[in-house]
Amino acid sequence: MTRPEKAKELFENGCNCAQAVFCAFEDITGIEHETALRFSAGFGGGMGRLREVCGAVSGMTMVLSCVFASTDPNDHEKKKALYALIQQAAGEFKAENGSYICRELLGLGEKVSNPEPEKRTEQYYKKRPCAELVKCAAEITEKYLNKGK
Repeated sequence: MTRPEKAKELFENGCNCAQAVFCAFEDITGIEHETALRFSAGFGGGMGRLREVCGAVSGMTMVLSCVFASTDPNDHEKKKALYALIQQAAGEFKAENGSYICRELLGLGEKVSNPEPEKRTEQYYKKRPCAELVKCAAEITEKYLNKGK
């Protein structure tokens, strides 16, 4: 199973969008599954269901940061390179999907900040593009990881 397929499956099995992408790359990040689930938990629904940056894009950012970020907070060149990479990857996601803002991707129009997650039913999966967005973010992540090798 490819990482994008794994990300989609994780989402379809109850992970939020950020968790699905981040956990699909555990073999790359070296972060244990339960820890990866915890790190990424609050980014679902556009950060705590605030409907801001799509959680799949946040998960993608977390993976790319694990691989390409410097551990030296004063390494401005490495920081600049990481930010450029994240902007490029997010831009590619936006080009493919029209936005990287959760509420826009879901067609909500206005910001909805109800903290209660929706029940994962068959209807939920039919009306949400999230599984495909998670897969897309994982595909973009994989592409940038392969470029960086």
